[in-house]
Amino acid sequence: MNASELRGKGVADLNQELLERRKEQFNLRMQQATGQLSRPDQMRKVRRDIARIKTVLNEKIKAGETS
Repeated sequence: MNASELRGKGVADLNQELLERRKEQFNLRMQQATGQLSRPDQMRKVRRDIARIKTVLNEKIKAGETS
């Protein structure tokens, strides 16, 4: 997922996407703690996706978009 795709979504969609990524991050953390994480690179990918979503969300909020 890249920033241009995220900018095309609304605030509600971004909040939903953020919630999904945070759940995914939690699941990956649990897998890592139990030694079941097969692809450690996924942690970095999800963390960066969360940062991208938060950045675009803040841009939209500052621009005054509420939909």
